Amino acid sequence: MNAVPPSPDPDRRPAGSAAGREPGAAVPPLTIGRLGDVRPGCLLVAMPLLTDPNFAGTVVYVVDHSSTGTVGVVLNRPSEVRIADVLPGWADLAVPPGMFHVGGPCESETALCLAAGPGGGPGLQPVGDGVHLVDLDVDPGEVSGAVDGLRVFAGYAGWSPGQLGGELAEGAWACVPGLPADVLAGDEGMRAWHRVLARQSGPRAVLTTATPDPTQN
Repeated sequence: MNAVPPSPDPDRRPAGSAAGREPGAAVPPLTIGRLGDVRPGCLLVAMPLLTDPNFAGTVVYVVDHSSTGTVGVVLNRPSEVRIADVLPGWADLAVPPGMFHVGGPCESETALCLAAGPGGGPGLQPVGDGVHLVDLDVDPGEVSGAVDGLRVFAGYAGWSPGQLGGELAEGAWACVPGLPADVLAGDEGMRAWHRVLARQSGPRAVLTTATPDPTQN
């Protein structure tokens, strides 16, 4: 299995704006962020209006963002596939629960690995502060001293040019700063969603009041 391609394939992700968004919402969307805020290392947090089952309640770590599109991985959806069963050499470096995470609906047979730590070793490509994309073809022993832990994802989330900007404008996502700890955090599902929103401050403090139910925002 190889690392994710540098740009998304628009044919691999459902077309249209904010797939699953319910039209005619009773309240204005709770959102913050614009396309200019998106960069590798930031987080896209699904807002309540985004009901597409691929992304509802997700926290997405952005791996790549350019004029050709955006690539990220969902942080808070572990699968039932053990890393030790597929990539046994990497299992000792993986943080609990030691499972593949469902990175998104694109290229589900592709493995992508993110690590947090000082870096500097072979096979580590910096993504954000303290976060690195890992080349799974290198010897895990050459990486172990340069990372604090890692996660392996099956598939990824991809947006074609203009798609993510439209979804941000509609209130489907909030764009917030990411931390290396987000890559290693052991929480999942809505616990991770609430944790990321609860730490926001300044103009983003409005997000601390967000709930999964759009009628409550």
